[in-house]
Amino acid sequence: MSIIERARALPQPAVDAVIAIVCSVQILLQAGVDQRLEWWVPLMVSAYALPLMWRRRYPFAVTFVCGVGTSLIAPTHLLGQFPSVQLVATYTFAELCPPVKRLLSVVGTVIGITTSIVIPKDETLNIGVVGIGFAVAYALGTGARARRDRIAMLEERARRLAEEQEAAATRERERIAREMHDIIAHSMSMIAIQAEGGSAVAHRDPAKAEQVFETISVTSREALAQLRRALGVLRSEGAARAPQPDLAALPALVEGVRKAGLTVTLEETGEPRPVPPDLGTTAYRIVQESLTNAVKHAEAGSVRVEVGWERGMLRLEIRDDGHRRDGTGGGASGGVAGGAAGGGHGLTGMRERVAAAGGDLSFGPAADGSGFRVAARLPLN
Repeated sequence: MSIIERARALPQPAVDAVIAIVCSVQILLQAGVDQRLEWWVPLMVSAYALPLMWRRRYPFAVTFVCGVGTSLIAPTHLLGQFPSVQLVATYTFAELCPPVKRLLSVVGTVIGITTSIVIPKDETLNIGVVGIGFAVAYALGTGARARRDRIAMLEERARRLAEEQEAAATRERERIAREMHDIIAHSMSMIAIQAEGGSAVAHRDPAKAEQVFETISVTSREALAQLRRALGVLRSEGAARAPQPDLAALPALVEGVRKAGLTVTLEETGEPRPVPPDLGTTAYRIVQESLTNAVKHAEAGSVRVEVGWERGMLRLEIRDDGHRRDGTGGGASGGVAGGAAGGGHGLTGMRERVAAAGGDLSFGPAADGSGFRVAARLPLN
């Protein structure tokens, strides 16, 4: 460790004490060289340099006190050509004082230098020499202030970057969690229903059982493929990042649910138009989660899926005719996104997806009490 690094590692009060002592010793040595080291000189010099102990806490006040002391001691010619105490004070206010106090300190220092030279009738040229010394001290203080401000700016920038990275990582984790939930919940629901139905028809209708187990196989393979795409983001595998399902995949999704024994109708109104991939995936996942809830939680016989293309808006409505065990419609308790109480992770995921797309979502028992209704509006612009 270098001497400078060791000095920076010291506590600031200790550093300021050393600076005050060094300044005092310099003045006493000057007095000794001039053979003027009388008994009162150490006392005066100690009182003169003592305010430097508080220079970091009160830089403006210390500059003022030291300036007064310099003006009073200068006529005795004990300070030499360059008053070290006042130079340290100049460095301090240049580093630590705000602009207005810096300006006042500069004016006071100029006046003090001038009077301390003119009143004792020193050579006027000394003003320039001494002024250069104070200008150097001020420049060093200004450089220290700029360096400190730059370090603070870089630290703030690093802190904001870390926060942004953490927020991005959190959003990515939430996105992956939604994808995993939607994929697993839907696929496992379809597989469970098909497996239960397959065991019931295995002896009565072997052909039907074979179709059921083929559906289970297809659903399982599709779920594995989607899981690989979702997990590929974590592994940074570019080849695994295939496009996510979107509106074009809705017919296949509906057909898969129909094979589970649920009557599903898909209706589309308005003029279809291209949508961003993220928005298409959001719409697909909303329909997928709604169908999963209808299969898992509601004793529904049919589900109607409506995709409406409106001016600047994509409207989705999924409604089933199921009933919960407590007698209310639909597969889960719900409410209006943004305030009402929601159901489990699936409904929470839908809320997050719609909020990220800038849309609005509502869900709950239908107005007539029959079935459960999910409605979403997603902006297209």
